[in-house]
Amino acid sequence: MSFNPVVDHEKCVGCEECVDVCPVEVFEMQDEKSVPVKGDECLGCESCVEVCEVDAITVEET
Repeated sequence: MSFNPVVDHEKCVGCEECVDVCPVEVFEMQDEKSVPVKGDECLGCESCVEVCEVDAITVEET
């Protein structure tokens, strides 16, 4: 099973919490928004979902 992290850029406030908490560095900041640049490395731990205060991140099973 693999996972696909998705960021809703309309909700993202650019706090960088997901960038800091991700154990495999899936996210990076681009234009002051979080972007899952290595989504294929996502472990599905949902740490990013838990730390996002504006509920901008979801992790889908693929």
